[in-house]
Amino acid sequence: MNILITGGAGFIGSAVARKLVRDHATNVLVVDKLTYAGNLDSLKAIANAPNFAFMQADICDPAAVAEAFARARPDVVMHLAAESHVDRSIDAPGAFIATNVTGTYCLLDAALKWRRTLDAEAARTFRFHHVSTDEVFGALGADGHFTETTPYAPRSPYSASKAASDHLVRAWGETYGLPVVISNCSNNYGPYQFPEKLIPLMILNALAGKALPVYGEGQNVRDWIYVDDHADGLIAVARKGAPGHTYLLGGRAEHRNIDVVRTICRILDRLAPDKAGSHERLISFVTDRPGHDHRYAIDCAKIERDLGWRPQTSFEQGLEQTVRWYLDNREWWQRIRSGAYRGERLGLSRSDA
Repeated sequence: MNILITGGAGFIGSAVARKLVRDHATNVLVVDKLTYAGNLDSLKAIANAPNFAFMQADICDPAAVAEAFARARPDVVMHLAAESHVDRSIDAPGAFIATNVTGTYCLLDAALKWRRTLDAEAARTFRFHHVSTDEVFGALGADGHFTETTPYAPRSPYSASKAASDHLVRAWGETYGLPVVISNCSNNYGPYQFPEKLIPLMILNALAGKALPVYGEGQNVRDWIYVDDHADGLIAVARKGAPGHTYLLGGRAEHRNIDVVRTICRILDRLAPDKAGSHERLISFVTDRPGHDHRYAIDCAKIERDLGWRPQTSFEQGLEQTVRWYLDNREWWQRIRSGAYRGERLGLSRSDA
């Protein structure tokens, strides 16, 4: 099987690529623009594998996308390339519209042209798998869960751009008969995550003795999924998902942000104690970001029932594994922190800037 992965040098995409190259009889071509969050170091473990290739390209460039299809000759496209950080979308929404909306259109156009060159059986089994987020559904109250039929209600430029791309993918399925599948996931965490996200930011700031900025009072609730579990689920969707269907992937692990941060502090107190005292002393409550959804939670019963996938890693186990990985792989994140991103606050509204 030939698989084309867009965004495969990113956090989730690289986890998928590593699994496919190591564990499955597949040829993998990763396409990535290598923006600030794309990192070839995340692919180093498979870089020399005979069934792996890399192409630096922008998914908004139709010629480059066509070349990627010609090189990969894909049976499956796994589309993970995206601008993905809510705070950055507040500061610079244009990049999110370009990559997440226009880039997805370019891929759909190329996928449709490619499929039309295939014989009947190959065209039937071809899949375009679009990887999305639970943020397209907006916010939940204290109870309930998102399901595959939850109405869309995006509230940030990021989630709006992902909602738009989801709708484009469905439209190409309905209008042109492209065999598409969509997955929406909860918050990911684990090794190789860019340190602007909550969990790695807290780990690395704590190690540096810097403030741990928590929005509002830290009462926002998220459902967390370990990235390797998510990668397994994405592969299941790409291989076995029914055309036209959506699958929600979650970790069944809801936690308030403040509790996540305090748990990280306790793990670090044990694994990397600070002479100055508990890492919890570094917690600092900061002004909440605009449009911050209160709670996300996913009901992943459909994928468990239909595809046999379920998360294998408890939040406590995954969080400890994650902290240990960052402690053991300082060179990976120190190179990132020596560049443009230094752990600063992002996502201020224009009135706050």
